[in-house]
Amino acid sequence: MGTRIKPRFLIGSGLIVAAIAYLIISSIRSTSEYYLTVPEVSARATELRGQSLRIAGRVKPGTIAWDASTLTLKFAIYPIPPVANSAAANDSIKPVAIDEAPSFNIVSQGEPKPDMFAPNRDVIVEGKLEPDGTIAATQVMTSCPSKYRAAGSK
Repeated sequence: MGTRIKPRFLIGSGLIVAAIAYLIISSIRSTSEYYLTVPEVSARATELRGQSLRIAGRVKPGTIAWDASTLTLKFAIYPIPPVANSAAANDSIKPVAIDEAPSFNIVSQGEPKPDMFAPNRDVIVEGKLEPDGTIAATQVMTSCPSKYRAAGSK
């Protein structure tokens, strides 16, 4: 008396496994935390126009304009400089001439200003790149400093 697995059971089990795998893969793709840098967006600006994107940059001093009555925040971002002790900063090849770093003007409407928002603060902006080169932000997030130093250390 051998037990034989019915084909319907195998097909049903296969469909359930495939459905679970599809749900896992699609949820990983939709929740991945990938973002572009300011130079990457600048280089691909024509391709990215009108698309939703997430861009990381640093708030340019002197560009912040906040209107609390309309919840409108305007500012500019520029590339985050490399960390002093990183491999990129220690390259033996130094540029002879440095072009002005690319920057983008950001306009966020209807959202509160982030608590830690300030000049020279690293931010991640979600929004769309408009035809005029500004980014219409749907969300502005400040990133926490990744390295804390004691008051007397350098």
